[in-house]
Amino acid sequence: MGKYKKIAVIYGSDSSESEVSCRSGEFVASRIDGNEYDIYEIYARFGKWQVVACKKCNSMRQIFPEEARPEVDKNDFSVRLLGEKVNFDFAYIVQHGAPGENGQMAGYLEMLRIPFSTCGSYASTIAFDKFACKCFVRELVDVKCAPDAFIRQGQDVGAFCAKVVSTLRMPVFVKPTQAGSSFGVTRVSDPEELATAVSFAFSENPSVLVEQGLTGRELTCAAYLDGGEVRCLPLIEIVTENEYFDYDAKYNGHSAEVCPAPVDDSVRELVQKTTASIYSCIGCKGVVRMDYILADDGLYFLEVNTIPGMTSASLVPKMVRTAGMDMTAFLSTIIENS
Repeated sequence: MGKYKKIAVIYGSDSSESEVSCRSGEFVASRIDGNEYDIYEIYARFGKWQVVACKKCNSMRQIFPEEARPEVDKNDFSVRLLGEKVNFDFAYIVQHGAPGENGQMAGYLEMLRIPFSTCGSYASTIAFDKFACKCFVRELVDVKCAPDAFIRQGQDVGAFCAKVVSTLRMPVFVKPTQAGSSFGVTRVSDPEELATAVSFAFSENPSVLVEQGLTGRELTCAAYLDGGEVRCLPLIEIVTENEYFDYDAKYNGHSAEVCPAPVDDSVRELVQKTTASIYSCIGCKGVVRMDYILADDGLYFLEVNTIPGMTSASLVPKMVRTAGMDMTAFLSTIIENS
């Protein structure tokens, strides 16, 4: 018997990643052990939280029509369902972007003292902002980071672009600091296109990171807690048909995701050791994925994904399968070690 009984799987988000979040959440809900837990699927977007489906232990999944979805009571994270008040005792957060990855949902659950699957509010806040995370990691972990420049909306874009051109080599990647799934990201080779790319990134977030492009192999590795020990899953190498691993490559089949990555043992050990170090230094919880570029002069850290994609075709489920692990058992490990 596990520590928890009533699991709320929260998906949807207040960001451009909401659709991907729903696909991830539905997959997670379908793989949580239905012989061990009651599973409630909550669609949460822009402050409206509704139960879209539930599956009592050892029973069939029940879907609620959109016009009759029960509303979640945010005062105590409960719902009145079929004449019964249900108090959720665990939350599995699958919200890509805000409010899941930026720490807002974690902070809410922390105040109610309800355990949940992901990083705490402090670690989430650090990890979700690409610039803040890089500053944190390069101070505490022995890993390279690409040269970069940072701008906040309202500052002089022209002066900023001139600084980027004089200090960084083209191509550069222009990214909103708080977004995922490559929304708002542009690869810029022509300095004349830089200001437009910055404005595009501002459409996703009021702060923008410009990073010098790196040449090398793109690797990713996930880590999780098991019995207090940080464990790493097999590496994946991403080989894309596009200029970089953009939204189209991620979700429309224009990339090969090779698992396990065909790298030397020394490289695998370095990436896994670095991943475990970043996980511990930030204070992560649940399953977290780190992305890297392996260049000729060493390993470069790119970013942390505290709520990585969890569709059947996503990277972490591929790592779990390659490790020879059962997805349902893996999710139980995440739940019971949170």
